[in-house]
Amino acid sequence: MPLSRQERERLIQQYADGPSRLRAAFMRIAEEARKWRPAPGEWSAHEIVCHCADSETNAAARIRYVVAEKDPLVLGYDENAWVQRFDYHSHPIEAALATVDAVRANTSALIRRLPGEAWAREGQHTESGRYTAEDWLRIYAAHLEEHARQIENNLAAWRARQ
Repeated sequence: MPLSRQERERLIQQYADGPSRLRAAFMRIAEEARKWRPAPGEWSAHEIVCHCADSETNAAARIRYVVAEKDPLVLGYDENAWVQRFDYHSHPIEAALATVDAVRANTSALIRRLPGEAWAREGQHTESGRYTAEDWLRIYAAHLEEHARQIENNLAAWRARQ
């Protein structure tokens, strides 16, 4: 079911507000807890932020392909493999946070200007099939909030083990 104009505007605002929510959650983590993993195979707060930087970069391209290209193909990727292959713990955290801020600001400006018909555009996602601009908005409006909660859960688990 298509989003109403008001719901779309609410999601766009949620999308635009995401970086501050993520940064606030991360900044509450003590330095010694930032690279701590709550369990094997789970991500540290540092890794979560680096994932968000890479994910936002992918997301920015995805919405552009879906809206502008004919028969766009949206590529999935193995997030866990990226954490390992790109050694997120060695990546500078401020660069990752700055990427999230910049990419979200740039894409927020773009999506605020999209005409109503652009939101009905669709492509094919390599993992999930049909993928519309509205699907993209629903996913990414919540994405940084979900990861901010994940960081908060990491902090709670780290404190509980003390």
